[in-house]
Amino acid sequence: MKKGLALALSLAAAMSLNAAVLATVNGQNITDEDLAPALGSHMSELEKIPAEMKKNLLDRVIERQLMVEQAKKDGINQDPEYKKAIADITDNVAVNIWMKKQFEGLKVDEKKVKDFYEKNKDKYVVPAQVKAKHILVASEKEAKDIIKSLNGLKGDALDKKFSQIAKEKSIDKSSAQNGGELGWFGESQMVPSFGKASFELKKGEMTKQPVQSEFGYHIILKEDSKPQTALAYDKVKGKIETQLKTDEFRNVMQKKVDELKKAAKIEYK
Repeated sequence: MKKGLALALSLAAAMSLNAAVLATVNGQNITDEDLAPALGSHMSELEKIPAEMKKNLLDRVIERQLMVEQAKKDGINQDPEYKKAIADITDNVAVNIWMKKQFEGLKVDEKKVKDFYEKNKDKYVVPAQVKAKHILVASEKEAKDIIKSLNGLKGDALDKKFSQIAKEKSIDKSSAQNGGELGWFGESQMVPSFGKASFELKKGEMTKQPVQSEFGYHIILKEDSKPQTALAYDKVKGKIETQLKTDEFRNVMQKKVDELKKAAKIEYK
């Protein structure tokens, strides 16, 4: 226990030593780590933040530190409301850590995991997928003209010309810059007309007629496909264990609570 505490303290000290001091408030350092609550998940992008924005964030932290100091000087830690809030926080932390340890202490028999997998294999499948690229234009006439210009081409020649036209004419700018490439997708991931047309094509085949959707008119080139595949046990074992463990945890906790209530002296008034 003492070794663990010493290690934690040494790590904390190391982190503090590596922190860049941005300001001092009445002799107390304000570091870049103190900006973390304001930046959240964007903390790693601190160096990219414009200087003026960074200064504003620092000013907010400084102002908060000054308020903390003043609150302590005013004896807020002796206020009944403060004491109750601290007690509530302490109780919540105690319950959360206790429940976490109860959960971690549960073990799930591997046979149960395997049995669950065998009985629910239909839930662990990767749907059939298609890899395709498209050209999206606003009018049916333009789409038909593009199809006409591509008719007769096959293989690499079709793929190359298709990508070139996508870059030049497709109004789907996000895919146009990559030659119309959409990558892999399931039928249900696309609007119905597009998904259906994509899955009906053969590998290397292009739609012979424009495919209309709410976005305009599509010309689709199917590059490849994958059939629906079942996920192997090893791929989903961890997920199933967590699911079964969570279910068991609910049952165990309810039983513990019922036992605690039964043993306690409770008076409703």
